[in-house]
Amino acid sequence: MKFPSTRLRRNRKSEWSRRLINDTYLDKSDFILPIFVCEGKNKKQEIKSMPGIFRYSVDRLDEIISRASKNQIPAVAIFPLIESSKKNNKGTEALNKNNVICNAVHQVKKLNKNIGVMCDVALDPYTSHGHDGLIINDKIDNDETNKVLIKQALIQAQAGCDIIAPSDMMDGRIGLIRNALEKNKFFNVQILSYAVKYASNFYSPFRDAVGTSSTLKFDKKTYQMDYKNSEEALLEVKLDLDEGADFVMVKPALAYLDIIYKIKQKFNVPVFAYNVSGEYSLIKNGVQSSLANEDIILEVIYSFKRAGANAIVSYFANEVIEKYLSR
Repeated sequence: MKFPSTRLRRNRKSEWSRRLINDTYLDKSDFILPIFVCEGKNKKQEIKSMPGIFRYSVDRLDEIISRASKNQIPAVAIFPLIESSKKNNKGTEALNKNNVICNAVHQVKKLNKNIGVMCDVALDPYTSHGHDGLIINDKIDNDETNKVLIKQALIQAQAGCDIIAPSDMMDGRIGLIRNALEKNKFFNVQILSYAVKYASNFYSPFRDAVGTSSTLKFDKKTYQMDYKNSEEALLEVKLDLDEGADFVMVKPALAYLDIIYKIKQKFNVPVFAYNVSGEYSLIKNGVQSSLANEDIILEVIYSFKRAGANAIVSYFANEVIEKYLSR
């Protein structure tokens, strides 16, 4: 092929022609919507670092679940803001069968029994120090943390959670949780492993949302991945798949498209991309400040699909569907 017999611009000449040759497609079913819940009644709290995103008390979830249902979003991911008085160094509120997460799962299923519910397995929203695991002798203790994570996962499964999503990055937790689910006859509860979770600078707004930004005592680099590494990501994925994960997550997504691509090419398993809070806020603020056209949102979402993501956890989910996929 060579010019002038080949002119690639011919196929770009009009909108209908460009549509005919698209090789990446986006659908409503590609999204998981993250939702923040808080304790109390009749609350809808704006998260200042995340424009347009709110925390909802359980009795106000009908608003956001109705919108997600109308937009045919297949699943939601629930994250809690825990009252400070209920936090301690062991994160024991995570094991309360009546905590805000369990109550939220019940409510979501009451509002729409056909929507999938995903719950994080990690201790950071529940600990007074803001870490995902137990601190013993000034270090995050992997094996002692796993014992608690197993219990947390079972409590969430009992509450009706469809997808258990360990985001803690402790070694060995996927196999232990899978064995516990099988032993307790939760055969159909899926595990979405945050297999590749980097120690990233893109998480700050999320930590505001779940109330850990002011409590975090030191960084998470001893358990989350170094952002300079890629081969390590493939090993993390292999281990978690071998231990019983049904699908895997890459978090963050935007700076790690190469990782999504490598995982998809090597393992050919469902790969989810987490379009995290920092990515959301940077883009949203850029659009609101007229530094970028709002179509940048769609451009970013398509990049995840192009890299190979099967699904995208995104705070933009409702907005993208309503503006671009409901025409």
